[in-house]
Amino acid sequence: MSAAKIVAIGDVNGQLESLFQKLGTLHAKNAFSFALITGNLFSDPTSASSEETASIQRLIDGTISVPLTTYFALGSHPLPPTVIDKLDSSEGELCPNLFFLGKRTTTKTSDGIKLVALGGTHDPALDSLSKDSYAPTYSETDARSLRGANAADILVTTDWPIDIRKGSQAPYASDSSPTGHPSIADLAIALKPRYHFSPSNAFYEREPFAHPSSEANPDTFAITRFISLAPFANPDKQKWIYAFTLDPTAAAPITLPSSTTSSPLSSSRKRPLPEQQSYRFANPATSAGYRGGPKRRRAPPPSQSECFFCLSNPSIATHLITSIGSESYLTTAKGPLPPKDSTSLPFPGHMLIIPLAHSPTIPSLPSDTVAEMTRYRHAVHALLKSRAPRTAAVTFALDRAAGVHAHWQFIPIPADLVTKGLVSAAFKVEAENEGHGAVVAGPPGADAEGADVFRVWVWDPATGDEKEQHLVLDDRFRDLQFGRRVLAKLLGVEGRADWRACGQSVDEETADAEAFKEAFAEFDFTNEE
Repeated sequence: MSAAKIVAIGDVNGQLESLFQKLGTLHAKNAFSFALITGNLFSDPTSASSEETASIQRLIDGTISVPLTTYFALGSHPLPPTVIDKLDSSEGELCPNLFFLGKRTTTKTSDGIKLVALGGTHDPALDSLSKDSYAPTYSETDARSLRGANAADILVTTDWPIDIRKGSQAPYASDSSPTGHPSIADLAIALKPRYHFSPSNAFYEREPFAHPSSEANPDTFAITRFISLAPFANPDKQKWIYAFTLDPTAAAPITLPSSTTSSPLSSSRKRPLPEQQSYRFANPATSAGYRGGPKRRRAPPPSQSECFFCLSNPSIATHLITSIGSESYLTTAKGPLPPKDSTSLPFPGHMLIIPLAHSPTIPSLPSDTVAEMTRYRHAVHALLKSRAPRTAAVTFALDRAAGVHAHWQFIPIPADLVTKGLVSAAFKVEAENEGHGAVVAGPPGADAEGADVFRVWVWDPATGDEKEQHLVLDDRFRDLQFGRRVLAKLLGVEGRADWRACGQSVDEETADAEAFKEAFAEFDFTNEE
C-alpha cells in the first residue's frame, strides 16, 4: 500500500461553498486520498445566518459538491438539527463523499490510515461515557475509553493536550494559546499518533516530539507532530490548510529527525498506561478467544470501531457498563446465565471484566492491565461475601490468538458446589468427554507455551481461596461457549446455555446494571481515585 496524500483543514464555520470549491481546485492538482476537517464544519446553529442555514440544505441535497472523500470532526459547536437528522438516517454519511467522524471513534480509511477522534470540549460535569453522540462535550471517561485503540496514525481532538507548548520554540500567532486538558495528553501518550490535529484561532506547528521508548521496541522512536490549523479564510491569512503524506505501513524510525524534542506530555494518571474472547454484547458467534499462525481461512476480525467491547464503538451498549477504571472496565453480561432469583442478590451477577485495550489475549496485555482486571474480580468477590455469603464465583477466559477482544466472564454460583468439588470436576469431565484433553490444576506453564488456553478461577467464600485450572487447546477446538455450557449443566439451567435464550429488554438490562452499581459502590476502587 503506497503512502496516502492527505489534506487537513481547520475550522470552516459554515463557509461550505467556498471551502469545497477551493478544495476541488487543489484536489484536481494533487489527487489527495482524503480530506480531514479538524474543527467546526458548520457555524454555531444558535447564531447561524439564513444563508448559512440554506447552504447546509444545499450540501445535504448534493447541490454543493464535495470533490473527494472528506471526514469532518465534531468541534466545539453543536451540529445543526438538519445535519443530525441526516446523519441518523444515513449511518454517518451526510452527503456523497462527506462523512462524520463522530464524538468518540476509531476509523480505518481505505488507505489503511487509522483515525482516532474525540470531539467536543471537556465538560467536568460529565462523569461517565457520553450517550449523546452529537453533543459537543466529552467526559474524562470518553477520553480514557479511546486509549483502547492502542495506536493511531492521526488523532483529532477539539481540545489541545495540556502542556503541548512546553519545551517548544515554535511561535503561536495569538496572544494566548488554548489551555489544553490532561485527559487529551493522556490519550496522546497512550496512542502515540504520528499526527495530532486540534484546531484553534491561530496556526501552530510544534516541533516533532519523541515518546519514551517502550520495552517492546527499545530501538525505535514513536514521533508525534502536533498541528493546530487556523480557521478557513481567516482575515489574518494564517495557515488553515496542511497537506502531507502518510504511509501507515512505514516502520518507526531508529534515529530522531532534526529538531525533534522530548515529549512535553506527562501522564495525569496515578498508574502508568499499559498498552487491550469474545462473548460479545451482540453476537457471540463472531467471538473468539487466542493463538498465532492461522491454520484455516476465516473472516477478518471486527475492527475496533465495530468491536462490541471497545468503548470507542459508538454502538456499544453503555447501559450495561457499571464501572470504568484506568485499564479495564466492568459490565453486566447480556443474556446472563444465572436466573435473577438464583442468589440473594437483586441482580443475576453475571459480569464481564474487559480490558480497555483491543487485544485478542490476556497474556498479551501489560501487567498493569491484568492487575486491574484482577482487582475488579476480587472486588466483586468482596461484594458477594458481604451481600450473599453463601455464593461462590467462577471466572473463566477463552484465550485464543484468533480472538477479537479478550475478557473474563464472572459468574456467581452456590457455594456448596465449590465445597463439594463439583465445579472443578465438571470442567474436567466435560473436557474429557469431548476429547479436549485434561484440565490441569494451576495456571498455564510450559505446557501452554504458544498455545490457546481455556482458564478457570474458582473462588470459595468460606476460605477466601481462589484456585485456578487450565486446559490447553488444540487446533480442533471450536466450542466458544464451553465455559458457559459447563456451568449451565452444573447449575441445572441447560436451557440458558445459549445467551440468546436469556434475552432481556433494555429496561430490564438497565435495572440490573443499576442495581449492581448500587450494591458495588462501596467495593468499587475507582470511586477512591
